[in-house]
Order: sequence, then structure tokens, then C-alpha cells
Amino acid sequence: MPGLVLPEDPPAAAPPPPAPSSTHGDGDGELEGAKQDRKQQQVRPSTPKRSPIPRRSLSPSSATPRRKSSPRDSGGRKTSPSPEPTSAVNDVALDNPDLGPFLLKLARDLAADNPRKALDYAVRAAKSFELTSSGSDVPNLDLVMCLHVAAAINSVLGRYDDAVEALERSVQIPVPDLGPKNALAAFSGYMQLGDTLAMLGRTDRSLDSYVHALRIQKQALGETDPRVAETCRYIAEAYVQAMRFPEAEELCRQALAVHRERDAGSLEEAADRRLMALICDARGDYESALENLVLAGMAFSSEGGRESDIAGIDRSIGDTYFSLGRYDEAVFAYQKALTVFKSSVGDNHPAVAAIYVRLAHLYHRTGKLRESKSYCESALRIYTSKQVQFEDCEELASGLAEVSAVYEAMSEHEEALKVLQKAAKLLDGGPGQRSTVAGLEAQMGVMNYILGRSGEAYECFKGAVEKLREGGGEQRSVLFGMVLNQMGLVCIQLFAIEEAAKLFEEAKGILEKECGPCHPDTLGVCSNLAAAYDAMG
Repeated sequence: MPGLVLPEDPPAAAPPPPAPSSTHGDGDGELEGAKQDRKQQQVRPSTPKRSPIPRRSLSPSSATPRRKSSPRDSGGRKTSPSPEPTSAVNDVALDNPDLGPFLLKLARDLAADNPRKALDYAVRAAKSFELTSSGSDVPNLDLVMCLHVAAAINSVLGRYDDAVEALERSVQIPVPDLGPKNALAAFSGYMQLGDTLAMLGRTDRSLDSYVHALRIQKQALGETDPRVAETCRYIAEAYVQAMRFPEAEELCRQALAVHRERDAGSLEEAADRRLMALICDARGDYESALENLVLAGMAFSSEGGRESDIAGIDRSIGDTYFSLGRYDEAVFAYQKALTVFKSSVGDNHPAVAAIYVRLAHLYHRTGKLRESKSYCESALRIYTSKQVQFEDCEELASGLAEVSAVYEAMSEHEEALKVLQKAAKLLDGGPGQRSTVAGLEAQMGVMNYILGRSGEAYECFKGAVEKLREGGGEQRSVLFGMVLNQMGLVCIQLFAIEEAAKLFEEAKGILEKECGPCHPDTLGVCSNLAAAYDAMG
């Protein structure tokens, strides 16, 4: 096979052969084998957290691993740095069949250290693959992988729209019916597309991509494959974060059905039961939530070294008892979890602070305000300590928002506002954080409204509304309807009656669809709208 020839130089050795593509496997289990290859060959941006809902695990999409380790070849050995072919390769030679794999390898090698140069190589590799495969009816899976790499690098560089464009193009190439290699390429592309859209806050489109990926995976592997259960759990967590609990529950049930047939009592089943408990709790089915938590705890207890997981389940059990009004049992569960966390991770760990916040809520509910405030202060000491390491800023902001909620319940609105402002400063409002920042701004607007600062409240609500509109799917959420209603009330205070009426009308349309025309929140908005019309004459 001809190699690359440097201009004005004697013939050089051919470039190193391309690492085996993840889209070429043999025998049974091709889909899984290809998945493992892709984990070695491709980069993937980290996925940010999007809500106080428990964090999601890494996507089962193997096309976009998030690590940034040194590139390795198919044998697991570190590759030597490749010479930059800037002066050696030009667009005239892109039809060379050796060039595409060579440039793709360079893109993978440089992705962590020089993403801009890596992106240039990936784009040129894609052009080369297109030229060499033109006129062929067989899907070019090397081009698909090249587009996945380019999308991942674009995400690292913050060019999310370019990443989406590359991924949307990539999912049009494979034909899943042609075999597991095509199915893997399509599945990986849709999962990576879902992650990227989620980072942009385009929730509905993100969920659609995930569902499409799951459909392809089921067709390729069957409905009872353990990897299908893993994907179901991942997508269910995405639905939970979008507050779409019926869809999340259905996916979680599918995952549990796979476990009953394949690996009953496994740690994977325990993780799914924890998620199901969260969904049941959110829907008000506390008894079912408690049942799933107990079963999950039994599975973790049968394994050694799972103390932190068991403590996390005890904390969730305390939450469920709290919701049921069984406060003594809730305190016992919280204290049990607190003891384990202190002994395993230390007194100043975020997990300890989270227990303090829960105890503060509980003691406020039972009228023990001194104890409640003491636990709030203990949590704040951890959250504001510079020595405490948090996994990300969003985790810290979420904890501060919980503390603020306790101060608000105690009618200490100034203190609640200060804590919310600290939380908002931690986030930059970038892709993946818009919904979180919008929630904080909306709550700050409520605090300012209560304190009689209508101008500041209006600015907070305005920022929240803009961010929720940018999120696309958020425009149809109950949260968005309530924020519009609150902003309308502020406009009334500022004598902007016409703007208030428009906000109330929009809120009414959303809440009628999401909650129903007879729901108390909908009726409250209708009352506000009637008052605005009356004021307008």
C-alpha cells in the first residue's frame, strides 16, 4: 500500500497503519468488543451536572469516553509522538487511502494536549474518508468514527453547535440493519449526540436522541441484555433530571426486569432500585420508595466494603421517613448515616454537610429552631471551607441552595438571599448549567420580592426566564410557568400592567397543559390574570 511522500524529500516510510477501528469486529459479542476498542481510541468531554437530582453515571455510549489519558495503540502500548504533517500533507493528497487513517490517528494522539490541531487533523481525515469512499454503497464507518472524534474535540473547545452538527451527520451514515458494527456506530452517535444536546440545555432533543439509541441497542442485542439495562438506567436518570417521572419509571422497570432474569440481587439491580426509590418518592409513593431502598440496602450489605453506599441508602430512607411524617425514625436513619460518613470520609466531607442540611429541615419541621439553625451553620462551615474538595461547583451550589431553603423556612430571608448569591457566583451559566442557574435566580427573585426589592426581583426573574427559554424543553415545565407568574407579580408592583398580563397569559397556558385547568396553581394564575385585566380597564 503506498505511503505518504514528503515533497522535496526522498521517499519516506509509510505512516503507521491505523489502529483497528472499533467498527470492525468478529464473532459473537462484536458490539461489546467494538465498544471496548472505542474506549481506547476516542476522546469525550466531561458531562456536567444539571440538577440536584443524584448524579448520573457515565453514558453507556462507548463512542465518547471522557478520559484524557495518553493515546494508546490497539496493543495497549503508548504511541510515540507523530511528526506534524502540516508541510507534508495538503488537500491535494486527500484521496490517498492511507491518509485518512493516518490523520485520524494524529487527531487522537493530540486531542488531549493540542485540541485545536487535533480538530484540524480530524476534519481533514473526514474529507479524506469521504473522497476515498465516494461512489461506494457500503457505509463508511471510519468516517463515522472520525466525526465522533471531531465532535468530542469540538465539545472540549466549547464549540457545542459544531459538535451537534458533526454528530447529526454521523448518525445518518450507519445502517443498523447491516450488522452489529453499523449498530454500534449508530448507537454511539446517538448517545454522544444526546449528551452534547444536554450540555446545551436542549432537553427534549437530548432525550429523543437517547431513546433512538436505546431502540437501536435493543434491536442489536435483544431486550434482556445487561447492557440494555445499563442504558435504560442512564436514560431514566436523564428523565428524572428533566422532571419527567412517568417515562423514568417505565425505563427503570425495564432495567429491573432484565435484572430479574439475568442477575437478581446484583449491585446493578441495587443501583436501579435506588433510582426507582427516588422516582417513587418524587411521585409521592413513599411506601414503594421505602420498599425499594430496603431491597437495595440488602444487596449492598451482602457485599463487603460498601459502607458508603449503605450510608447513602440510610440517608434516603431518612428522607422517606421524613416525607411520611415518621420523624423519630428519620432522625435515627440520618444519625446512622452520619456516623458512617464521618468514620469513612471525615467530618468535613460534603456528604456530612448534606446530612446536616436534612437534620436542619427535620428539626425546623418539628419546631426545634435552635437545633435547626445549628445544623445550618455546621453545613455552611463545610460548604464555605476552602479546604473541602467538591466534585464540581454544581454540587456545592446545590448544597448552598438547600441551606438557603432552610433559612427561608425560618423566615430569615436576608440570610437566605446571601447564601443563594454565594451559590449563583459559583456557576458561570454555561451549557449544562442554565437550568440550575435559572432556578437560583428565580429563588433570589422570590427573596427580593418578599423583602420589597421589586427592581432587583425583576432582574432576577428576567435572567431566569431568559435561561429557561434557551433550554427549549424547559419552556413547557411547571417551573417555567411558576417563574412567569412570579415575574408577573413583580411587574404589578412596578406598575407594568401590560407586561404582567402577557406573563400571566403565558403562565396560564403552560400550567393548564401541565397541571390541568382545576389545579390550585393554575387557578391562582387565572386570578392574577383577571386582576391584571381589571387594572388595565
